[in-house]
Amino acid sequence: MEPSTREKLLEVAEARFAQRGFAGVGMREVALAAGLGKSSLFHHFPSKAELYVAVLERVIARIEAHLLPALARPGDATAQIERTVDALIDALAEHPSTARLLLRSLVEDDAFAAGEPPELAAVEARLAALVGRFTALLGAPDAVQTLIGATVYHFASGEFGEAVLGGPLFSAEAVARRKREVKALLLHGLAAPASAPKENAPS
Repeated sequence: MEPSTREKLLEVAEARFAQRGFAGVGMREVALAAGLGKSSLFHHFPSKAELYVAVLERVIARIEAHLLPALARPGDATAQIERTVDALIDALAEHPSTARLLLRSLVEDDAFAAGEPPELAAVEARLAALVGRFTALLGAPDAVQTLIGATVYHFASGEFGEAVLGGPLFSAEAVARRKREVKALLLHGLAAPASAPKENAPS
């Protein structure tokens, strides 16, 4: 089925905002890339800020669609962590622009020079709710920071990440490997009790 005009605009805008950030993208550019006139773009999104917020809402909704069912299922702590990490990584790997856009939205504090659009607060509240669920699951804010770094940064790292790994980020094999690595880190690294120092160990 052909995507609607609105969906086409959001798809184009997401790729460009992910690549260059809010300030680096023009409305005319988005309209042209979508094969539409600028008036058609403004019909759907009266301002660039509203377009950006709509893109973020779309990205958060995709992440929630993966995460919320995984978080709602019962199970012991280990099973819940494994299932939720898998869901988060699937959400980030599903669209190559998701992680980069999400990372930019977290660190580009000065994106809205003319003031934040009111709709952004609702997006931020949804993101904060997901972070809160992860904090409750992992038991520590530091663990959540580590999880964000190991997942969001990983899939946002582009050519640099591929150079470090020596291969693609989004292949099925690479995604499965990232799941194993992150779960091992959370379950056996952060959650493992620190071993007591041995007495009389050589210095």
